Amino acid sequence: MNFTVILKFLKDLARNNNREWFEKNKSRYLESKVHFEEFVANLLHDMITVDESLSGLDPKKLTFRIYRDVRFSKDKRPYKTNMGASLSSSGKKGMGKPGYYLHIEPSNKSFIAAGLYMPMPEELSKVRQEIDYNGDRLKKILNDKKLKTLFGDFWKADALKNIPKGYDKEHPYGEWLKLKSFIITHDLKDADLTDKNFLKNSIKIMKVSKPLNDFLTESIS
Repeated sequence: MNFTVILKFLKDLARNNNREWFEKNKSRYLESKVHFEEFVANLLHDMITVDESLSGLDPKKLTFRIYRDVRFSKDKRPYKTNMGASLSSSGKKGMGKPGYYLHIEPSNKSFIAAGLYMPMPEELSKVRQEIDYNGDRLKKILNDKKLKTLFGDFWKADALKNIPKGYDKEHPYGEWLKLKSFIITHDLKDADLTDKNFLKNSIKIMKVSKPLNDFLTESIS
């Protein structure tokens, strides 16, 4: 598990994002991929003791492809300049299930995320209903000292401008009702990744976020 190798490859790829360079450096990519998959396997192994819903997952099916889908994008660069893995009860494609995400990108752009990303309308409606009924419980979870220090508040990049129809415009948790994703993030520096205790530290960080995932899981069940 050598993150120095991974970071160096991704940094060079960002400067040479073309097929010719990538093919010449395919062995470096494969080496980086092996290191990352090994880390994800160990991460999953340890996280199962924290969150039993992750049992039975195949670690090799939790990492994302480095090849970009450029068919409908103006950005025609063929490769992602990051590596990512998603751990949820339904694997990396389980967009409707709460889980954990590890994003590796050089220049201090890496992060750990937890929560529920872009749920389908039915699940989104259920979460909003739970916030309406039990917002105080969610507030207590997000105000936990460790969680607040490590993650802060929800990611609001895709939030609605107005409170959804059917809810009081003066709702005490109106800002959460506007959300279309329920994600919290913890930023990582390159030095965090190369620290010998990165695996152990990642587990500690993800463990702190589990009460939020429990709340979201109960909401959509």
